[in-house]
Amino acid sequence: MRIFDDRLECFLGVTPVVTLRRGRPVSESRGGHVIDYRHVIHALRRKPMALVSLVYCDQLFPRAAYKRLFETLREHGDDRRACKVTVELLALAHERACEAELAEAIATALDAGRLPDLAALRDRFRPEAASIPSVAVKLASLDVYDELASVSIVSAHSNLGGAA
Repeated sequence: MRIFDDRLECFLGVTPVVTLRRGRPVSESRGGHVIDYRHVIHALRRKPMALVSLVYCDQLFPRAAYKRLFETLREHGDDRRACKVTVELLALAHERACEAELAEAIATALDAGRLPDLAALRDRFRPEAASIPSVAVKLASLDVYDELASVSIVSAHSNLGGAA
C-alpha cells in the first residue's frame, strides 16, 4: 500500500487494485470518515428508512444530484418514498456501473422541475441483450461414459495379466 496525503493506493504484488480517498479528522474529538455507498447499499436496500437517520448521510451520496434528489423528495413530505427511491437509484448506479450517467439524468429531471421516473431509469440503464452472449451446451451421450469405463477396466486387467 502506498499512503499519500489525499489517497491510499492498494496493490496486489505490483498490480494496482484500488485507490481510496483518504479521510481527515474534522476536529480533535471527531475523526474523518470516508463513506462509500457501495459498501452499505445492500444493507440499505433491506432497510431503506435507515437513510433518514444515518449519521454519515451527507457523505454517502457520490454526487450532488443524488443528495439533491433525496432532499427534494423529502421536501415533498414523504420520507418513506424519498428513502426508497434514493436507495434504489444508488443500487442501480452500483449494479450497472452508471453512477455519473445516472446522476446526469437525475439532475436533468430535477432541473426540468420534475422527479425522475424510477422505472424509466431502470429501463434506460439495464444491460443490453446483445452484450450477454448466448452459450449453447451440447451434452454427450451417456453411452460414451459406459464405453470409457469399459476401456479402463480392460486396460487394467491386461496390465495385471501381463505382470503375472
